[in-house]
Amino acid sequence: MQAMKKDGEWLVAHLTAADAATPIGNLLREGWKLPRKQVHLLFQHKEVLLDGKSVPQHAVGQEGQEIRLRLCQPEPLGLDPVEKPVQVLYEDDHLLIVEKEAGVLLHPTEPQHLMTLDHMVAGHFFRTGQQAKVRHVHRLDQDTSGVVLYAKHPWASAILDEMLRDRVIKRTYVAFVHGKLAKDSGKINEPIGSDRNHPTRRRVTPNGDKAVTHYTVRQRYRSATQIECRLETGRTHQIRVHLSHIGHPLMGDVLYGGKRDGVNRQALHAESLRFDHPFGGATIEVRAGLPADLRELEKRLQ
Repeated sequence: MQAMKKDGEWLVAHLTAADAATPIGNLLREGWKLPRKQVHLLFQHKEVLLDGKSVPQHAVGQEGQEIRLRLCQPEPLGLDPVEKPVQVLYEDDHLLIVEKEAGVLLHPTEPQHLMTLDHMVAGHFFRTGQQAKVRHVHRLDQDTSGVVLYAKHPWASAILDEMLRDRVIKRTYVAFVHGKLAKDSGKINEPIGSDRNHPTRRRVTPNGDKAVTHYTVRQRYRSATQIECRLETGRTHQIRVHLSHIGHPLMGDVLYGGKRDGVNRQALHAESLRFDHPFGGATIEVRAGLPADLRELEKRLQ
Protein backbone atom coordinates (compact mmCIF):
# COMPACT_ATOMS: atom_id res chain seq x y z
CA MET A 1 0.00 0.00 0.00
CA GLN A 2 1.24 3.50 -0.77
CA ALA A 3 1.89 6.06 1.94
CA MET A 4 -1.11 7.79 3.48
CA LYS A 5 -1.13 11.03 5.40
CA LYS A 6 -3.53 12.12 8.10
CA ASP A 7 -5.50 15.32 7.49
CA GLY A 8 -7.79 15.90 10.45
CA GLU A 9 -10.26 13.00 10.47
CA TRP A 10 -9.20 11.78 7.02
CA LEU A 11 -6.45 9.57 5.65
CA VAL A 12 -5.29 10.85 2.28
CA ALA A 13 -3.41 9.19 -0.62
CA HIS A 14 -3.16 9.38 -4.41
CA LEU A 15 -4.18 6.46 -6.62
CA THR A 16 -1.51 4.64 -8.58
CA ALA A 17 -2.14 3.15 -12.01
CA ALA A 18 -2.64 -0.27 -10.40
CA ASP A 19 -5.13 1.19 -7.89
CA ALA A 20 -7.10 2.85 -10.65
CA ALA A 21 -7.62 -0.48 -12.45
CA THR A 22 -9.81 -1.80 -9.61
CA PRO A 23 -13.24 -0.65 -8.37
CA ILE A 24 -12.70 1.38 -5.21
CA GLY A 25 -14.66 -0.99 -2.97
CA ASN A 26 -12.58 -3.98 -4.11
CA LEU A 27 -9.38 -1.96 -3.75
CA LEU A 28 -10.17 -1.13 -0.11
CA ARG A 29 -11.24 -4.66 0.83
CA GLU A 30 -8.80 -6.81 -1.12
CA GLY A 31 -5.89 -4.58 -2.04
CA TRP A 32 -5.64 -2.42 1.07
CA LYS A 33 -7.02 -5.03 3.53
CA LEU A 34 -9.55 -2.72 5.17
CA PRO A 35 -12.09 -4.79 7.17
CA ARG A 36 -15.25 -5.46 5.12
CA LYS A 37 -17.54 -3.99 7.77
CA GLN A 38 -15.48 -0.80 7.84
CA VAL A 39 -15.61 -0.51 4.04
CA HIS A 40 -19.39 -0.93 4.13
CA LEU A 41 -19.77 1.81 6.74
CA LEU A 42 -17.48 4.19 4.86
CA PHE A 43 -19.56 3.96 1.70
CA GLN A 44 -22.84 4.01 3.65
CA HIS A 45 -21.84 7.30 5.31
CA LYS A 46 -20.33 8.73 2.09
CA GLU A 47 -16.89 8.89 3.68
CA VAL A 48 -14.89 7.76 0.64
CA LEU A 49 -13.99 10.76 -1.51
CA LEU A 50 -12.24 10.98 -4.89
CA ASP A 51 -11.03 14.50 -5.57
CA GLY A 52 -13.42 15.71 -2.89
CA LYS A 53 -16.57 13.93 -4.14
CA SER A 54 -18.21 10.88 -2.56
CA VAL A 55 -18.30 7.79 -4.80
CA PRO A 56 -20.05 4.39 -4.79
CA GLN A 57 -18.20 1.10 -4.24
CA HIS A 58 -18.19 0.19 -7.94
CA ALA A 59 -16.60 3.49 -9.01
CA VAL A 60 -13.21 3.31 -10.72
CA GLY A 61 -10.68 6.06 -10.12
CA GLN A 62 -7.92 7.50 -12.24
CA GLU A 63 -4.18 7.50 -11.69
CA GLY A 64 -3.14 10.48 -9.56
CA GLN A 65 -6.60 11.12 -8.11
CA GLU A 66 -6.74 12.00 -4.44
CA ILE A 67 -8.61 9.50 -2.29
CA ARG A 68 -9.81 10.37 1.19
CA LEU A 69 -11.08 7.94 3.82
CA ARG A 70 -12.68 9.19 7.05
CA LEU A 71 -10.97 6.78 9.40
CA CYS A 72 -9.51 9.02 12.10
CA GLN A 73 -12.57 10.34 13.88
CA PRO A 74 -11.92 11.55 17.45
CA GLU A 75 -11.98 8.73 20.00
CA PRO A 76 -11.86 8.68 23.78
CA LEU A 77 -8.43 7.70 25.07
CA GLY A 78 -9.95 4.81 27.00
CA LEU A 79 -7.75 5.52 30.04
CA ASP A 80 -7.10 8.48 32.29
CA PRO A 81 -3.95 10.23 31.05
CA VAL A 82 -1.05 10.60 33.49
CA GLU A 83 1.65 13.26 33.60
CA LYS A 84 4.62 10.88 33.63
CA PRO A 85 6.23 11.14 30.17
CA VAL A 86 6.82 8.12 27.99
CA GLN A 87 10.07 7.53 26.07
CA VAL A 88 9.10 7.87 22.39
CA LEU A 89 11.36 5.97 19.96
CA TYR A 90 9.32 6.54 16.76
CA GLU A 91 6.04 8.22 15.87
CA ASP A 92 4.03 9.13 12.77
CA ASP A 93 0.37 9.49 11.76
CA HIS A 94 -0.31 5.77 12.10
CA LEU A 95 1.84 4.28 14.83
CA LEU A 96 3.83 4.97 17.96
CA ILE A 97 6.80 3.02 19.34
CA VAL A 98 7.86 3.60 22.94
CA GLU A 99 10.27 2.12 25.47
CA LYS A 100 8.89 0.46 28.60
CA GLU A 101 10.81 0.45 31.86
CA ALA A 102 11.10 -2.75 33.90
CA GLY A 103 8.54 -2.87 36.71
CA VAL A 104 5.87 -0.97 34.78
CA LEU A 105 2.69 -2.85 33.87
CA LEU A 106 1.87 -2.57 30.19
CA HIS A 107 -1.90 -2.33 30.68
CA PRO A 108 -4.23 -2.31 33.70
CA THR A 109 -5.61 -5.65 34.87
CA GLU A 110 -7.08 -4.37 38.15
CA PRO A 111 -8.98 -1.13 38.97
CA GLN A 112 -6.09 0.10 41.15
CA HIS A 113 -3.59 -0.06 38.24
CA LEU A 114 -3.44 3.62 37.32
CA MET A 115 0.18 4.10 36.20
CA THR A 116 0.65 1.57 33.39
CA LEU A 117 2.43 2.14 30.09
CA ASP A 118 -0.99 2.48 28.43
CA HIS A 119 -1.81 5.30 30.88
CA MET A 120 1.47 7.02 29.96
CA VAL A 121 0.69 6.70 26.25
CA ALA A 122 -2.75 8.20 26.98
CA GLY A 123 -0.92 11.09 28.62
CA HIS A 124 1.29 11.52 25.55
CA PHE A 125 -1.75 11.60 23.27
CA PHE A 126 -3.51 14.08 25.57
CA ARG A 127 -0.51 16.45 25.74
CA THR A 128 0.00 16.36 21.96
CA GLY A 129 -3.69 16.87 21.15
CA GLN A 130 -4.26 13.40 19.65
CA GLN A 131 -7.79 12.09 20.18
CA ALA A 132 -6.95 8.43 19.62
CA LYS A 133 -7.75 5.30 21.60
CA VAL A 134 -4.70 3.64 23.20
CA ARG A 135 -4.08 0.37 21.30
CA HIS A 136 -0.98 -1.69 22.07
CA VAL A 137 -0.16 -4.23 19.35
CA HIS A 138 1.83 -6.66 21.52
CA ARG A 139 2.72 -7.04 25.19
CA LEU A 140 5.68 -7.31 27.53
CA ASP A 141 5.74 -8.79 31.02
CA GLN A 142 5.79 -6.28 33.88
CA ASP A 143 9.47 -6.91 34.66
CA THR A 144 10.63 -7.04 31.02
CA SER A 145 11.96 -3.77 29.61
CA GLY A 146 12.08 -2.62 26.01
CA VAL A 147 10.24 -1.70 22.84
CA VAL A 148 6.42 -1.65 22.53
CA LEU A 149 4.36 -0.86 19.41
CA TYR A 150 1.03 1.04 19.42
CA ALA A 151 -1.50 1.68 16.63
CA LYS A 152 -3.13 5.11 16.39
CA HIS A 153 -6.31 4.27 14.49
CA PRO A 154 -8.48 1.17 13.90
CA TRP A 155 -7.15 0.44 10.40
CA ALA A 156 -3.53 0.55 11.56
CA SER A 157 -4.46 -1.70 14.48
CA ALA A 158 -6.10 -4.28 12.20
CA ILE A 159 -3.15 -4.39 9.79
CA LEU A 160 -0.49 -4.53 12.52
CA ASP A 161 -2.39 -7.32 14.33
CA GLU A 162 -2.38 -9.31 11.09
CA MET A 163 1.31 -8.61 10.54
CA LEU A 164 2.03 -9.87 14.06
CA ARG A 165 0.05 -13.07 13.41
CA ASP A 166 1.88 -13.55 10.10
CA ARG A 167 5.24 -13.14 11.92
CA VAL A 168 6.42 -10.29 9.70
CA ILE A 169 7.03 -8.01 12.70
CA LYS A 170 10.45 -9.19 13.84
CA ARG A 171 11.15 -8.92 17.56
CA THR A 172 14.60 -9.32 19.09
CA TYR A 173 15.27 -9.77 22.81
CA VAL A 174 18.45 -9.81 24.88
CA ALA A 175 18.57 -12.27 27.79
CA PHE A 176 21.14 -13.15 30.45
CA VAL A 177 20.84 -16.80 31.47
CA HIS A 178 22.46 -19.03 34.06
CA GLY A 179 25.13 -21.43 32.84
CA LYS A 180 26.95 -21.82 29.54
CA LEU A 181 24.91 -22.88 26.52
CA ALA A 182 26.62 -25.70 24.65
CA LYS A 183 25.68 -24.44 21.17
CA ASP A 184 26.28 -21.01 19.63
CA SER A 185 22.71 -21.00 18.34
CA GLY A 186 19.60 -23.11 18.53
CA LYS A 187 15.85 -23.44 18.11
CA ILE A 188 13.47 -24.35 20.93
CA ASN A 189 10.23 -25.76 19.51
CA GLU A 190 8.15 -26.79 22.52
CA PRO A 191 4.43 -26.16 23.14
CA ILE A 192 3.51 -23.99 26.12
CA GLY A 193 0.43 -24.19 28.32
CA SER A 194 -0.79 -23.25 31.79
CA ASP A 195 0.68 -24.80 34.93
CA ARG A 196 -2.28 -26.16 36.87
CA ASN A 197 -0.27 -25.96 40.10
CA HIS A 198 0.35 -22.20 39.84
CA PRO A 199 -2.01 -19.34 38.89
CA THR A 200 0.44 -17.39 36.67
CA ARG A 201 3.22 -19.77 35.73
CA ARG A 202 3.39 -21.48 32.33
CA ARG A 203 5.15 -24.69 31.38
CA VAL A 204 6.12 -26.86 28.43
CA THR A 205 3.34 -29.38 27.91
CA PRO A 206 2.35 -31.64 24.97
CA ASN A 207 -1.17 -30.18 24.95
CA GLY A 208 0.01 -26.56 24.95
CA ASP A 209 0.08 -23.97 22.16
CA LYS A 210 2.83 -24.08 19.54
CA ALA A 211 5.80 -21.96 20.62
CA VAL A 212 9.11 -21.45 18.81
CA THR A 213 12.11 -19.47 20.09
CA HIS A 214 15.43 -19.02 18.25
CA TYR A 215 18.55 -18.02 20.18
CA THR A 216 22.10 -16.96 19.37
CA VAL A 217 24.91 -16.61 21.88
CA ARG A 218 26.29 -13.08 22.10
CA GLN A 219 28.77 -13.49 24.94
CA ARG A 220 29.83 -16.18 27.37
CA TYR A 221 30.84 -15.47 30.97
CA ARG A 222 32.20 -17.68 33.74
CA SER A 223 28.82 -18.98 34.86
CA ALA A 224 26.32 -17.19 32.61
CA THR A 225 25.59 -16.43 28.95
CA GLN A 226 24.20 -13.40 27.13
CA ILE A 227 21.97 -14.44 24.24
CA GLU A 228 19.80 -12.90 21.57
CA CYS A 229 16.30 -14.36 21.18
CA ARG A 230 13.95 -14.11 18.21
CA LEU A 231 10.33 -15.16 18.45
CA GLU A 232 8.23 -16.98 15.88
CA THR A 233 5.27 -17.02 18.28
CA GLY A 234 4.20 -14.83 21.16
CA ARG A 235 3.10 -17.06 24.02
CA THR A 236 2.90 -15.76 27.57
CA HIS A 237 6.34 -16.01 29.26
CA GLN A 238 7.63 -17.81 26.16
CA ILE A 239 11.34 -16.98 26.44
CA ARG A 240 11.32 -17.52 30.19
CA VAL A 241 9.62 -20.91 29.92
CA HIS A 242 11.72 -22.17 27.01
CA LEU A 243 15.08 -21.26 28.51
CA SER A 244 14.15 -22.71 31.87
CA HIS A 245 13.03 -25.87 30.09
CA ILE A 246 16.48 -26.40 28.53
CA GLY A 247 18.18 -25.83 31.88
CA HIS A 248 19.24 -22.18 31.47
CA PRO A 249 16.69 -20.00 33.31
CA LEU A 250 16.95 -16.24 33.08
CA MET A 251 19.04 -14.61 35.76
CA GLY A 252 16.72 -13.02 38.33
CA ASP A 253 13.70 -15.03 37.18
CA VAL A 254 12.80 -16.79 40.43
CA LEU A 255 9.41 -17.92 39.04
CA TYR A 256 11.19 -20.18 36.56
CA GLY A 257 14.19 -21.32 38.58
CA GLY A 258 16.55 -18.36 38.20
CA LYS A 259 18.56 -16.81 41.03
CA ARG A 260 18.77 -13.13 41.90
CA ASP A 261 22.58 -12.90 41.56
CA GLY A 262 22.50 -9.11 41.84
CA VAL A 263 19.57 -8.47 39.49
CA ASN A 264 16.08 -7.79 40.90
CA ARG A 265 14.00 -8.95 37.95
CA GLN A 266 14.23 -11.36 35.04
CA ALA A 267 17.20 -10.26 32.91
CA LEU A 268 15.20 -9.83 29.71
CA HIS A 269 15.03 -6.80 27.41
CA ALA A 270 13.03 -6.32 24.20
CA GLU A 271 15.81 -4.73 22.18
CA SER A 272 14.34 -4.13 18.72
CA LEU A 273 11.39 -4.20 16.35
CA ARG A 274 11.73 -4.44 12.58
CA PHE A 275 8.92 -4.42 10.00
CA ASP A 276 7.76 -2.82 6.77
CA HIS A 277 5.48 0.14 7.43
CA PRO A 278 1.85 -0.80 6.64
CA PHE A 279 1.32 2.59 4.97
CA GLY A 280 4.10 3.11 2.47
CA GLY A 281 6.29 0.05 2.98
CA ALA A 282 9.39 1.78 4.33
CA THR A 283 11.43 -0.44 6.63
CA ILE A 284 11.04 0.62 10.26
CA GLU A 285 13.71 -0.59 12.68
CA VAL A 286 13.75 0.72 16.24
CA ARG A 287 16.20 -0.27 18.95
CA ALA A 288 16.36 0.38 22.68
CA GLY A 289 19.74 -0.03 24.37
CA LEU A 290 20.16 -2.05 27.56
CA PRO A 291 18.73 -0.24 30.61
CA ALA A 292 21.01 0.68 33.52
CA ASP A 293 20.39 -2.45 35.62
CA LEU A 294 21.27 -4.81 32.77
CA ARG A 295 24.31 -2.74 31.78
CA GLU A 296 25.49 -3.07 35.37
CA LEU A 297 24.83 -6.82 35.27
CA GLU A 298 26.78 -7.10 32.03
CA LYS A 299 29.67 -5.17 33.56
CA ARG A 300 29.76 -7.43 36.63
CA LEU A 301 29.66 -10.60 34.54
CA GLN A 302 32.55 -9.38 32.40
